[in-house]
Amino acid sequence: MAGICDGRVVIVTGAGRGIGREHALLFAREGAKVVVNDLGAERDGTGSSSAPAGEVVDLIRAAGGEAVVNGDDVSDFAGAERLVGTAIDEFGRLDTLVNNAGILRDRMLVNMSEAEWDAVIKVHLKGTFGPCKFAAEYWRERSKAGEDVQGRIVNTSSTSGIFGNPGQTNYGAAKSGIASFSVILSRELGRYGVTVNAIAPGALTRMTEDLNPNRPPPPPPGTWNPAGPENISPLVVWLGSEASRDITGRVFLVAGGRVSVAEGWRRGPTVSKDGLWEPAEIGDAIPGLVAQSAEVSTMRS
Repeated sequence: MAGICDGRVVIVTGAGRGIGREHALLFAREGAKVVVNDLGAERDGTGSSSAPAGEVVDLIRAAGGEAVVNGDDVSDFAGAERLVGTAIDEFGRLDTLVNNAGILRDRMLVNMSEAEWDAVIKVHLKGTFGPCKFAAEYWRERSKAGEDVQGRIVNTSSTSGIFGNPGQTNYGAAKSGIASFSVILSRELGRYGVTVNAIAPGALTRMTEDLNPNRPPPPPPGTWNPAGPENISPLVVWLGSEASRDITGRVFLVAGGRVSVAEGWRRGPTVSKDGLWEPAEIGDAIPGLVAQSAEVSTMRS
């Protein structure tokens, strides 16, 4: 199974279903050895089952590829360490980490419980931090030992985190944090031969199936589905390959056949003075600045 990731060892978290499943299958088709991580939990993070990850591994092996199941909770620090250890113990190395695992506990802020906030932040944000930390430690040691490291991290942000979506303050905050985390981490790990990028995907999965009641019906079987999760994976697999060595610190929007580079916070229209502003004085200036600035993007623009 040769391809652009031939021989690379890849971890994909949340790979039992949806977008993560498609990542794992395509990495394998492109020649990678894959650690398929999944708790098998429900959409809200409750419950567990080894069946989804096991099914993906069976599909990869049936096609002639190499894959193993890992059922660790990536939001648990020790679990994240064991996950990275699984790749090294089973396949002798780690080349690419794709952080995809996530849950939803949507609620308007005034109705959101502390537990609903904490659970989403833990799975998305801490569940990205932990695997990245232990992968980064591994690559740093390899680099210090004189190896030519070609490490790749691809994190999963969201248009909800970049542009905002009512009812998802917990999810959006976590996903916005992941975008910033990825940019910062790219600057920390570049010296060790590691690139870090993020994606904000758009696809129809069990995570998103009830978020847009006006979604068009699926196309006939056998035709291309613009909302299919498989549309996300080609970009992720390329970012996880050696071919992407010059691309780091970027967030990509990807949905259907469209890929965009997200242009993050940048300094726009500016006013300045040599001295301390008075509140009323600066209040006179702000409306003009906002009028000169670009329109705020939305999730669907």
